[in-house]
Amino acid sequence: MTLYAMFESRFGRPDEAPVAVAESFSWLAALLPPVFFVRHGLWLELIAFVLAVVALEYAGLYIGSGAVFWLYVLLAAWLGFAASSIRRAALKRSGWRYREDLTAPAADTARLVWLKLGAPR
Repeated sequence: MTLYAMFESRFGRPDEAPVAVAESFSWLAALLPPVFFVRHGLWLELIAFVLAVVALEYAGLYIGSGAVFWLYVLLAAWLGFAASSIRRAALKRSGWRYREDLTAPAADTARLVWLKLGAPR
């Protein structure tokens, strides 16, 4: 079972389904960060990631390509662990409201449980 942070739709709109953000390591964010950012609409984070990679490439002229490789691996691992926090911060920034944590085997199940509970307040 995974812990999911449940977010209520923006501005109390009943036609939007709640969002369940898993509190777990994200392999997609670790292996393919740009795909993760685009999939979840995290455009500012994508720009920050691209700037970080460009900075690493530039730093490679001074610190060597081996160091740049390991710094990128470290960045990718950090993104895998921080993916849920990044998504939660982006949802809050765009007006979604955190409500509670639920445990469920999948995100769809967490949304279904949330809806069956009547979205407790």
